[in-house]
Amino acid sequence: MNNEATSPQNKPLILIVEDDRFLSKMYAQKFKIEGFEVIIAQDGEQGLKYISEQNPQAVLLDMILPKYSGGQLLEKLKEMQKNVVIIALTNLANQEDAQRAIAMGAKEYLVKAMHTPEEVVNIVKKHLAG
Repeated sequence: MNNEATSPQNKPLILIVEDDRFLSKMYAQKFKIEGFEVIIAQDGEQGLKYISEQNPQAVLLDMILPKYSGGQLLEKLKEMQKNVVIIALTNLANQEDAQRAIAMGAKEYLVKAMHTPEEVVNIVKKHLAG
């Protein structure tokens, strides 16, 4: 990552699209500790709005959401040709779902139960640096 992206006045912005308030707050807290600005969307529709208006560098995207699913959000982002790092973070451990999300533009497909918040932050950092 270049120095500009990590300076205090220019923190990377991450959008967490997660309808579970406990999880979204937990991830938000971890990302803030690691030097990120964080915004949270409770559903896919709100997530799409924030991506359009706020231009986050990364999106942590649950796949099961109210209004628009993670898959529908990925489709809309592909149509919009938004340049944003999308990390799918879900409880769906199905290989088919993972392959579909990656094919639609997600950089990684992470199963919540298999990754600590710290690991998730490190994966996002890796993609932002690369």
